[in-house]
Amino acid sequence: MSALSRLLRRFRASTAVLTGLVLAAGGIVGTAAAPAHAATSITINGASAGRTFDGVGAISGGGGNSRLLIDYPEPQRSQVLDYLFRPGYGASLQILKAEIGGDTNSTSGAEPSHQHTRSDLNCNRGYEWWLMEQAKTRNPNLKLYGLAWGAPGWIGSGNFWSTDMVNYLVSWLGCAKQHGLSIDYLGGWNERGYNVSWYEQLRSALNANGYGSVKIVAADSDWTVANDVNSNPAFASAVSILGTHYPCGYRSAQTNCSVPSAATSTGKQLWASENGSDDYNGGAQAMARGINRGYIDGRMTAYLNWPVVAAVTPNLPYPTMGLALAAQPWSGSYAIGKNAWVTAQTTQFTAPGWHYLDSSSGYIGGNRSNGSYVSLKSPNNSDFSTVIETMDATGAQTLNFSVAGGLSAGTVHVWSTKVSSSNPADYFVHAADITPSGGSFSLTAQPGYVYTLTTTTGQGKGTATGPAAGNLKLPYSDSFDGYAAGTEAKYLMDWQGAFETVACGGGRSGMCERQMSPQKPITWDALSDPHALLGDVSWSNYTVTSDVLLEQSGYADLIGRANSQDYTTTGGLNAYRLRVSDTGAWSILSSSTNGSTSTLAHGTVASLGTNRWHTLALTFSGTTITAAVDGATVGSVDDYAWAGGQVGYGTAQTETAQFDNLSITPGSGGTGGGTTAPIVGAGSGRCVDVPNQSQTSGTQVALWDCNGGANQQWTSTSAGELRVYGGDCLDASGQGTSPGTKVDIWTCNGAANQKWTLNSNGTITGSQSGLCLDATGAGTANGTLIELWTCNGSNNQKWTRG
Repeated sequence: MSALSRLLRRFRASTAVLTGLVLAAGGIVGTAAAPAHAATSITINGASAGRTFDGVGAISGGGGNSRLLIDYPEPQRSQVLDYLFRPGYGASLQILKAEIGGDTNSTSGAEPSHQHTRSDLNCNRGYEWWLMEQAKTRNPNLKLYGLAWGAPGWIGSGNFWSTDMVNYLVSWLGCAKQHGLSIDYLGGWNERGYNVSWYEQLRSALNANGYGSVKIVAADSDWTVANDVNSNPAFASAVSILGTHYPCGYRSAQTNCSVPSAATSTGKQLWASENGSDDYNGGAQAMARGINRGYIDGRMTAYLNWPVVAAVTPNLPYPTMGLALAAQPWSGSYAIGKNAWVTAQTTQFTAPGWHYLDSSSGYIGGNRSNGSYVSLKSPNNSDFSTVIETMDATGAQTLNFSVAGGLSAGTVHVWSTKVSSSNPADYFVHAADITPSGGSFSLTAQPGYVYTLTTTTGQGKGTATGPAAGNLKLPYSDSFDGYAAGTEAKYLMDWQGAFETVACGGGRSGMCERQMSPQKPITWDALSDPHALLGDVSWSNYTVTSDVLLEQSGYADLIGRANSQDYTTTGGLNAYRLRVSDTGAWSILSSSTNGSTSTLAHGTVASLGTNRWHTLALTFSGTTITAAVDGATVGSVDDYAWAGGQVGYGTAQTETAQFDNLSITPGSGGTGGGTTAPIVGAGSGRCVDVPNQSQTSGTQVALWDCNGGANQQWTSTSAGELRVYGGDCLDASGQGTSPGTKVDIWTCNGAANQKWTLNSNGTITGSQSGLCLDATGAGTANGTLIELWTCNGSNNQKWTRG
């Protein structure tokens, strides 16, 4: 490409947001190259009726999706928080919904309870209090919303819909008060239906305990709750808001957000109280539709995205959901997603308490495929903002606006996000200012954009950037001393149960890590034994050592090479475990996401007893796994099911135990071991990825943004394999040897179509076919499929091990 071509290309990219817009008498007039549709006239009428806007927000919880954010160093931690909550800077969230922890996995981790047992109360556990405090510090007008996904098993003897649970929520509100937090909204049980009398009891308890201003949202499930609200006056009086999940479809394009008449006839505010569940960039188009269409189709006045941030280790399905990615506190690396800027197109120009203008909201030209627009006015009855999305439009469209009904006819500011772009310079751009003529102006709207037309000011786009991503370096150790009681150790993330720092038992001074949950919880997702994980999924050959103390008869696990997890059906984990019991029995186990556990070796040492400290160690060197108890090797096996992953602690269900002096030291690869790293395209900068972290044989691999996920970690073995998840190999489908053969994953079987040569020129060739690993059609976009093709020296056939 010539220097002139590069200059022109850079100019076009930086000015794309202004394409087709010029100032003229009467406003902005379109001059787009593509033929515009017939002009559409829209009146922004301040006299229009409309519902009160409650806000656009996001959810921290439904798993530990915010867990790693608190461990970020400064200034990166504050930068991420600013991008999420600071007005006029980033997503500028208006509602934060936080999980009320229950010591049980609730999608992507377990959040600690403020009452592990009936007699136990600690208002400083976990990170949700900290996150709510940080959010409110940045935006004092932000609304807070609490919801439980699960609960400790002592509640109602396992019955969620109990007086115990009502009291539990009241005590949680008391903890919030201790933190100086005023909770605005409270829900029941996430996606587990509802109990009419329980909600009525909750309302009475809130009123009696000084929380009469807290509004109850029911039922964080679906719209069936509306039928009981309509038929039961006492229930209707108890509930202020009807909130449903994914009313536009789960992980859908959110093109249609219809609501049943039973819900609208209640007269209650209607919320999309959970939406999204999409990649922090890839969900932007659906979000742009859903925020607008939720109101147009269903008169929903709030939109809450799940989750707020992907601050979670990437060894679970869909690890990049949210508004931002912040999964590496050790490197400080983070990325702000396109979802955040689509959110900003509404939140930076409105506030809870504004009013929708029904007659000034709808579909462009009455056609859904042209896009949608919603208009809102401020409480001063003068300022307005109109948000337009053109996700499905195929060409430019001229929109002629007239302002009426007492709204300001002053300067209109135009902000836009080119959602179809992958260039952050195209997100949240102040495109132009317009001076209406006679209350009229025009806009030529390009396809694939969100525009906001507003009379307000004070908007802005943050400029902070994070450092490059990097692995957590070994050696790593933590004595757990120095933490306050009740806190979670740095980087340690609960997946089931509750691991927190306490004063050491067994006559030892200092602080130790303890599994605190002494009973089976009221679950939301699949139940597994309590376990917590720490570290980098790319770790492969190392020794993990830790002291352990059993507090009663039972067992504890030291976990290594932990990678993929199944949090929905089995709660299973791909990992190796050294399990020891108080009797002295030990075993080396291999567990998997299908819920199975196999014994690779076992034996007995002298009784470990209870309330006595012992030292456990697991060493991984290629295919060799060695276990030691109190410094003596007890067993060694050869297995290569899992090539790499994190370390962790585990206990039996209902078992409490303590851990101390964690140490991970690097090792060397033995037979079969090799480098574990992503495979990065030279032409795309994207990683070879197993889509959606699938472990189904035959899944074709593709390019995707590098995110450190276990589905992007490839281990080269001395046998010429490229392994993912430990036991799956990069595979030429059907032993194909012709150009166009798809490249997929398949259970490693030693066949020639699973052998690869990593060449010095950056190519990767199939040992059987001689063909090159190739990004189809020289594609560079997310989702580009990988195949075999005749080697031609192009960049789509060159790779680095990053």
